[in-house]
Amino acid sequence: MTAHLGDGSSTAGGFHLTFKNRDLPPETIERRRRFISVTGTDAGGNEVSRMVAGLGGAEAHVLAERGRVTTLKTRYVAGTQQLLRADQEKVTALTPDLRGDLVRIVKDALTHHKVMILSDYAKGVLGDGIARELIEAAKAAGALVIIDPKGHDYSIYRGADVLKPNRPELAAATKMPVSTDDEVVTAARTLMAAHDFGAMIVSCGQDGMLVVEKEGEPLKLSAEAREVFDVSGAGDTVISMLAASLGAGASLGDAARLANTAAGIVVGKVGTAVVETTEIEGALVNRDTIEHNKMLPLSLALDQVARWRRNGLKIGFTNGCFDLLHPGHVSLLGQAKAACDRLVLGINSDASVVRLKGPGRPVQNEDARAAVLSSVAAVDLIVIFDEDTPKELIEAIRPDLLVKGADYSIDQVVGGAFVQSYGGKVLLAELSPGFSTTATIARAAR
Repeated sequence: MTAHLGDGSSTAGGFHLTFKNRDLPPETIERRRRFISVTGTDAGGNEVSRMVAGLGGAEAHVLAERGRVTTLKTRYVAGTQQLLRADQEKVTALTPDLRGDLVRIVKDALTHHKVMILSDYAKGVLGDGIARELIEAAKAAGALVIIDPKGHDYSIYRGADVLKPNRPELAAATKMPVSTDDEVVTAARTLMAAHDFGAMIVSCGQDGMLVVEKEGEPLKLSAEAREVFDVSGAGDTVISMLAASLGAGASLGDAARLANTAAGIVVGKVGTAVVETTEIEGALVNRDTIEHNKMLPLSLALDQVARWRRNGLKIGFTNGCFDLLHPGHVSLLGQAKAACDRLVLGINSDASVVRLKGPGRPVQNEDARAAVLSSVAAVDLIVIFDEDTPKELIEAIRPDLLVKGADYSIDQVVGGAFVQSYGGKVLLAELSPGFSTTATIARAAR
């Protein structure tokens, strides 16, 4: 049931149409998802067709037009940050025959689906009255219409249910100030009244988004991204999640909240990326844990590690009981973090510590130990494991760097051979003399 759109660089025809399914049995839902666009007959267009055909579960209609130039977007990236983008494109209206084919395919799709997205890139495909014709067809079929608009003339989208401009686009369309939230709301409602729009969701970059309906208080959603690497495709992610949520029966406010969460995830990835269901679930169900505590269950920890790895970050791992945190621990963690970008810490569970250290240990339970270690700046993620050794955890995380104290030799490090088998490294950190949890406990007992 998830609608998915690309970033526009692979849609030479200039827009996407994605439809949510109308009253179909579960086994046909994925098969009936539709993707419709236009490309040229050049190499770029052939690549778009190949990529769309490989989406899986989607019914794709990529119409190729001779003489049309497939839009190509070249992004220049330094490390994980996009510096600039160069577009190769040509704006061309559809031929009468192609226009007829496009409208026919859309009208046929509307008999099976209840949400239509028009994502306009102003390349000529939705011009010349086509957008209005498709919107009228959708309204006649009882389908919701969501628009990602372009240009200054929003009258071509008259009657749409939801528009999703960004703040500069809203300013260009209204010639009104949009510096403050109140100004954004005023400009949005001016457009809504002029063109009979049901609602507007205005993307405000780092300031989040505003959901504006005809009546009632606007809904302000703060940006959720913790790290921003690449905003490519963020708008498409928002509109896709809106469609998926509204198609599933969510309210506009809840749909916008989900879309905002998805956008916060996708901008933390390098390049045009998709958002997985597990990432949405993790961000929603475990929001407080993720935002305020570094300790995660293994499933969510693996999702976080995967995000870091997609962004080109080096993952380090070390482990221990850490029953009473002392300067030796802090030194080891600092050395480990200095050798990687993100440090994952495995902590033995209470049951594991009892088996390893004997009765009376641990002094602090696993939650207390994790809470203390969460305050250490060098630690980025904490996972509690119940086994006697971290072997299974290491095999799940597949760190680039495995760190243990220099009281071990490399061949004694649990998981060392495994990490080295795929090109990872093992680091033996220098020990700070005179510090030991066991000795500290003994001294306290005396």
